[in-house]
Amino acid sequence: MKFTDTLKKNYEFQRLYSKGKSAVTPHLVVYVRKTKKKQNRIGITVSTKLGKAVIRNRVRRRIREIYRLNEEAFIQGAEIVIVARVKAVRASYRQLEQSFMSACEKLGILRDGQSR
Repeated sequence: MKFTDTLKKNYEFQRLYSKGKSAVTPHLVVYVRKTKKKQNRIGITVSTKLGKAVIRNRVRRRIREIYRLNEEAFIQGAEIVIVARVKAVRASYRQLEQSFMSACEKLGILRDGQSR
């Protein structure tokens, strides 16, 4: 991910939950807060409710790859937190991608003409 850094600290996640805008889909919840920095920052949260470590890591890898492949479609200067929901475990890759891109379109973080 060449234009992106990761969110790691708990207070960064909490700030987005309280001050960011959110969009909900059956598979994901996406929180966004715009910043004045040149790059995006992304954090992915997968609860233990989804299953054991193998399943959680699979969901996390899929979400990270969806973001990486669509990275050029996003505006620069946003903090994004993606929270996987229980339905994300059984969803196909395409369903996850459509959910993520539709949530990002609702939040207005896609560049003009990049919506799917």
